[in-house]
Amino acid sequence: MGNLPQFRDIQIPDGVSFFPLAYGWWVLLLTLLLLIIGVRLFIAFWKSRKKYYSLKKLDAISVDNPIQAAMDISELLRRISLVKYRSSCALSGKDWIDFLNQHSTIPLSPQNAEFLSFAPFMSLADSRYTSEDALELKTFCKNWIGGNL
Repeated sequence: MGNLPQFRDIQIPDGVSFFPLAYGWWVLLLTLLLLIIGVRLFIAFWKSRKKYYSLKKLDAISVDNPIQAAMDISELLRRISLVKYRSSCALSGKDWIDFLNQHSTIPLSPQNAEFLSFAPFMSLADSRYTSEDALELKTFCKNWIGGNL
């Protein structure tokens, strides 16, 4: 029994801490963070690209011939609405104008609504509408694109 005072109690080591993380975990977290930021930037770029393309197409529409301009604006509005609102493909006439007005902050005037509705069925030589009417349609289309893309 002479050696008993030299023995000591068994000491259990402290538990392994979760922090500080090893370098591999920091690299994994950083990679995940960069991936999330990259995906968000890509989505934002993709959305702005559609808007940019649509506005470029709208700027390319000439108002020298108001009937042709109204037909081109109508086509552009339909193409954009098909991207975002799939159910809009079956709309025509008053339903189409109502749909456009519902999704716009500034509604079409009755004269421009009629112009937009009937332009595809008019003769290109028809002189009822002027370049100012086509410019009003372009302004409406620009606002509509801004609010929907």
